[in-house]
Amino acid sequence: MDHAVPETPPAAEEEPAYEPAGPAPLNVPRTPTGDAEVDAALDRLGDADHLATDGHLEVYEDVHRGLRDALTALDVRPGPPVPPTPPGPRS
Repeated sequence: MDHAVPETPPAAEEEPAYEPAGPAPLNVPRTPTGDAEVDAALDRLGDADHLATDGHLEVYEDVHRGLRDALTALDVRPGPPVPPTPPGPRS
């Protein structure tokens, strides 16, 4: 009787170590709004393209602060004068 000895499986090839991808631009187009303050804040988002993920928060908070300040400034600016209300009929 032939007693076959099971072959030992070949050693698994060593898998290459996983290296996460480095920071890369997202290439998300930003359309200008026409408001210089808002456009500058949105352009700041591009700074996050070159940072590791843990650095994004600081950029996002800075942009959020700038956009919030721009919105708050809209409430402070005086608008055009309101035209006087014409007198109504007298009863």
